[in-house]
Amino acid sequence: MSLFRGKNILKKFFKRPKINWSNYEFESSLQLNEFVDQLLEPIKYSQSNYLIKLGLHEALVNAVKHGNKLDPKKNIRVRRIITPNWCVWQIQDQGNGLEIKKRDYKLPKKISSVNGRGLYIINECFDDIRWSSKGNRLQLALKR
Repeated sequence: MSLFRGKNILKKFFKRPKINWSNYEFESSLQLNEFVDQLLEPIKYSQSNYLIKLGLHEALVNAVKHGNKLDPKKNIRVRRIITPNWCVWQIQDQGNGLEIKKRDYKLPKKISSVNGRGLYIINECFDDIRWSSKGNRLQLALKR
């Protein structure tokens, strides 16, 4: 038995999981529909994609409006990571961050209010949500 043949057998048992990742950066803008579609492109279409699309759109709107204060000179960075078990999106703005005590995932008491539903929607659409310590980067994860 040759040494090389043994290595090929080991490769079959110790395969690295396939990880696909992409980085994006864009100027603050609320024209997000095509970009969200691009972020979802590698994911197989299903009925639940509407919720994912809604959650991603809401997270990006929050980054543009609340993080970057609609300043077109500030950018939003997005990293998409797809593994065999997870789809992950990291969204980072150039703002000061959202304080921990202001991260409220409940619906507002006055449902007709213009603001206040974003974090609730995001929380309902993803399996795991994490914030950077500064509060200006949000990681959204979905089990595959």
